[in-house]
Amino acid sequence: MLRQQSTSMIVPVWISTDDTPTQEILTYALLETQSDTTFILDDTAAALKVSNQPAKLSLSTMTSQNTIIDSTRISNLRVRGFYSPDNHAVHINQAYTRSFIPADRSHIPERKTVTSWPHLHSVSDRIPPLQSCDIGLLIGYDCPQALVPRKILVGQTNEPYAVQTILGWSVVGYSETTSGTPVAAGISCRTSVKEVPCTPRDVIRVLEYDFALEKKTYKEFSQEDIHFLNIMEENIRQRDDKHLEMPLSFKERPNLPNDKLLALMRLKHLKNKFKRDQRYFEHYKLFMNEMIQRGDAEPVNADGPEGGLWYIPHHGVYHVKKPDKLRVVFDCSARYLNASLNDHLLTGPDLTNGLAGVLCRFRTFPIAIMCDVEKMFHQFVVKDTDRDYLRFLWWEDGDIDKEPVEYRMRVHLFGAASSPGCANYGLKHLARTQVTELPRAPSFIQNDFYVDDGLTSVETEDEAIQLVSDAQQLCASGGLRLHKFISNSKRVIDSIQVSERATDIKNLDLSQERLPVECALGVEWCVEEDVFRFNVTVKDITPTRRNMLSIVSSIFDPLGFLSPFTLRGKKILQELCQNGIDWDEPLQTYLQPQWESWIADIHNLRLITIPMCLKIIVICFVGATLALDNTISHHPQI
Repeated sequence: MLRQQSTSMIVPVWISTDDTPTQEILTYALLETQSDTTFILDDTAAALKVSNQPAKLSLSTMTSQNTIIDSTRISNLRVRGFYSPDNHAVHINQAYTRSFIPADRSHIPERKTVTSWPHLHSVSDRIPPLQSCDIGLLIGYDCPQALVPRKILVGQTNEPYAVQTILGWSVVGYSETTSGTPVAAGISCRTSVKEVPCTPRDVIRVLEYDFALEKKTYKEFSQEDIHFLNIMEENIRQRDDKHLEMPLSFKERPNLPNDKLLALMRLKHLKNKFKRDQRYFEHYKLFMNEMIQRGDAEPVNADGPEGGLWYIPHHGVYHVKKPDKLRVVFDCSARYLNASLNDHLLTGPDLTNGLAGVLCRFRTFPIAIMCDVEKMFHQFVVKDTDRDYLRFLWWEDGDIDKEPVEYRMRVHLFGAASSPGCANYGLKHLARTQVTELPRAPSFIQNDFYVDDGLTSVETEDEAIQLVSDAQQLCASGGLRLHKFISNSKRVIDSIQVSERATDIKNLDLSQERLPVECALGVEWCVEEDVFRFNVTVKDITPTRRNMLSIVSSIFDPLGFLSPFTLRGKKILQELCQNGIDWDEPLQTYLQPQWESWIADIHNLRLITIPMCLKIIVICFVGATLALDNTISHHPQI
């Protein structure tokens, strides 16, 4: 059976660099008008001995979309055709290395390709002989000079055509028929490439520094993460009042329906709850009035752009361990006509430092420091053109007998999907800008914060005092207040202004009274004894699989100190699962003694104390080892 063999725009070229233009290498180049990027084969790049820089690419092809790949970037290449003089070389600003280029050597045009086509005879001597080199270059339309046609020879319908570029002649189309079995195969070189920008990558690298701060691997991140970082990098700015301003990170600027009716309905329900619960109302009113007085929200008089505004319902949430502390959360996920604000917001990459890493660095040295960024989300201002998407309804002065008034948030708020990413980005951006001014503080801000809680440790009290001062100065340069400081050193505490200390030690007589117990990222820290301890309380409930899972999961132990104990409870749960016990079925009789024994031991967890400083643990271990060695040397019978 006869089949047709196709040819493509593949030409032999001489490739070199601007630095060494006379050291040329012969290779084939595929001229691809559907690729937005130029690629070079790894082996070809190595033969050029050209310097390169690591790069991460988001690559989209016909077979995959947004695939993150490792590559290297090469700059300042020059390419000339097989018969072209030096002054006809094409300059390629940059190319990326790949282990293969999707092209078939059988598609390289040869002189015999044109012999059976009369309209191509005139270029037969311009087609170079077949070379033994690889197809080592794919030139995309980022280098249009190499692709622009200078002459074209066209025949009849379905006949191949010849095209001349600055790199030489090639033939595209069907050239001849050969015997063999037809194969349904094809190669598509259509590619879309976006290099991950360097500056956002520096931000993401912070997350990799949980334990080894010199770790050089990068996390993979999505195209949406890249888009978020680009929005932040291009639009972040510092205002005259020192606060950082960032836009809402929209996927695309939305055209939203007017949901004021939904906001009014939710406000009516909130008003009814206020009438039933006076305590809730007073706490709510206090929060809202303080927020408006601080300037975090502003009244709105204009109607706003059609499709460019959104009213956000809100509700209050009490802190689990602080029954008098209420925070108002804005429900940006509320839906109206199948639309919500959070649907249109990019969350960005997770820029939060690892919990375990922060706690381990907190334990490294003997002098520990803990602090907090005051109202962190509200310290980052929203771009003025985006604020109408953050409208809400409230009563002036909290008087619920009046008509509600329209306000809009000026700052990033609790409840928006983008707010954690924006706040974390802003904090790390601020630290990066102060590296040369305050060398120790930026590392603390970048690596030792878990959201708005900062925990670190240093060798000496003098280092701690200096670090506290530098960190406060750094944060103040961005309009942030670093406060609620606590340390296991009374000298360090004494160096901090009383107003900036943790609440429990503001009125403490440091010379007479003991330091209190604080919560360090969910772990109980006895500051005076400088130990971690555990105080787990459980309710007397029927032991069902559901209730047992709730109790086991309630033991918060991020560093695994209690693993030998919690594993016993998990083992009982595992046996229930293996036996197919239903969620609310009473505990089987033969497991009852095991469970009761485990529950009884929970009360003994408060007797466990873990020294905070790892260095002390190591010193104690070495001391005990030396003592044991000494004992053995004097008592050989041991």
